[in-house]
Amino acid sequence: MPDFSKSLTRAALAVAPLVLVAGLAAAQTTSEETTDPAETADEGLSLGTEADAGPKVGEAYTAEQNGDWTLRCIKTEDGNDPCQMVQLLSDEEGSPIAEFSLFRLPEGGAAEAGATVIVPLETSLQEQLSIQVDLQTGKAYPFAFCNPVGCYARIGLTSEDVANYKRGNEAAISIVPVAAPDQVVTVRLSLTGFTASYDKTTVAER
Repeated sequence: MPDFSKSLTRAALAVAPLVLVAGLAAAQTTSEETTDPAETADEGLSLGTEADAGPKVGEAYTAEQNGDWTLRCIKTEDGNDPCQMVQLLSDEEGSPIAEFSLFRLPEGGAAEAGATVIVPLETSLQEQLSIQVDLQTGKAYPFAFCNPVGCYARIGLTSEDVANYKRGNEAAISIVPVAAPDQVVTVRLSLTGFTASYDKTTVAER
């Protein structure tokens, strides 16, 4: 069966230049007949406005890139923009499949840092989410909730966990699909640039 959408597109592309030329010719003829260019040189011309130099208050922006980590911040009125480190995780075909974002916590608690991991909706919540740094023993974390974006695991990282992330090369994040409960899907979390981004991440309030 012929692809009518492609045929229609080719036809439109073939006709478009002719229409454009005809339109320009007609416009030029009309202009020459009815107006004096010297009289209308400044009419209908935009002189432009200065583009906004940066993000507006409340908008997210990328402050810098350290290795495979992005330092993402939120613009505030006082300039003390809170920032967290973020990395998008891709499957074997290079398509984004998950997101890992991390923020630091004040001293004195059981966790030195907190992180949010977002995975696809078709994930088995009962099987939880597991993270293994290099060849060390992995940890399992429960999912907190799901929304139209995906399913969220909110995890706490101890001082030992953070030290392992700083020394490590990569972490393996594993989930189990609902449609294939006998299979495990694993994506790689690069730890290149982790320390540089961690040191610049905002300490969140508890």
